[in-house]
Amino acid sequence: MFTAVFVVIVSLTLFWMAAFTLWWQMHAWRTPEVLEATRFGRPDGDVHLSFSLLVPARHEQEVLEHTVRRLLRSHHRDYEVLVIVGHDDPGTAEVAERVARDAGGRVRVIVDHNQPKNKPKALNTALPHCRGDVVGVFDAEDQVHPDLLSHVDHAFRTTGADVVQGGVQLINFHSSWYSLRNCLEYFFWFRSRLHLHASKGFIPLGGNTVFVRTEVLREAEGWDENCLAEDCDLGVRLSSAGKRVVVAYDAEMVTREETPGSLMGLLKQRTRWNQGFLQVYRKRDWRRLPGFGRRMLARYTLMTPFLQAFTGVVIPLNVAAGVLLDVPVGVALISFLPLLTMTVTFVFEIVGLHDFGRQYGFRIRLAHYLKLIVGGPFYQVLLAGAAIRAVWREQRGRNEWELTRHTGAHLTREDIQR
Repeated sequence: MFTAVFVVIVSLTLFWMAAFTLWWQMHAWRTPEVLEATRFGRPDGDVHLSFSLLVPARHEQEVLEHTVRRLLRSHHRDYEVLVIVGHDDPGTAEVAERVARDAGGRVRVIVDHNQPKNKPKALNTALPHCRGDVVGVFDAEDQVHPDLLSHVDHAFRTTGADVVQGGVQLINFHSSWYSLRNCLEYFFWFRSRLHLHASKGFIPLGGNTVFVRTEVLREAEGWDENCLAEDCDLGVRLSSAGKRVVVAYDAEMVTREETPGSLMGLLKQRTRWNQGFLQVYRKRDWRRLPGFGRRMLARYTLMTPFLQAFTGVVIPLNVAAGVLLDVPVGVALISFLPLLTMTVTFVFEIVGLHDFGRQYGFRIRLAHYLKLIVGGPFYQVLLAGAAIRAVWREQRGRNEWELTRHTGAHLTREDIQR
């Protein structure tokens, strides 16, 4: 009897979690009108805002120059680029200084003397130097569209937003078996889920292509220097303060990035994100959100990395328990409910991969679809490992920033030659 009750409870819980995941994945595709509303509005040609673009860079000499020169191609006329380099990173500093000399005053180099170093400390070092009305954040490997700032300027003016979150997309889906799933995760997150969060009044911001009014950012005292998910933390604090966040995703305007170059790199990156989400959860700023529904969404969102890892590993075990253990037929059937939603999710991921290829001009072959399906269980094991490692690090008080190395795998030959 106890076994049957346990299987039913676990099955229904897993079913609800899988159904919720499917719901947010499908949010942007509910109707053509909803999908169209997720895009940037067309700029009217007016320029009213100035931008300070922060580019924190540590050991990024391989990609930094291309990123900054790409930013300097912006069609918006009122912006500055602040490259933040460590005092102990001469390779990156040399690249930054060289680009700054060629930029005619448009680029400034800010030296971060903090120890130990991390991204939020670097950003806070540059914040007092920002002259623009809006502060934007980009990563050192980003490939930014020249028209992005014009679209963001228009979005601020027409919506009254305090924050505008643009789209980010990993591009090199063909690099490895896990990069395909990694790219698709970003596609669903920025294409659909963040729009759902914005509509509900609670949003964990992304780490780049995010723009905040300078006075709002200074009022919030910048980024939390002790948090490994400083972007998520800022989003939670601004949401709790009632700030208006607008999200826009346009395939042409997205900032293009690369996936981690190795499994260990991906594991460390996910560990950092998971540990950061756990830190934000434990800070409890989300409890200041108005309304029980928003607080529950925040609680669930901040625990999502751990729940995702849990479901990916437990669903197969739960189905096996329903089949192999001596339980009533009805209970055995209920144990298959999570598998049903997981199958529907797989189908939607296949459709999403096709849409990803169509939007970005990639030819998606049969091998890619097979790789997506076959790699799913292994990817879940990796996510579970990252979640466990994050909890272990948090309990041990280990808070050092594990860097993700970038090599420009998302750049085409034409990009590099420009």
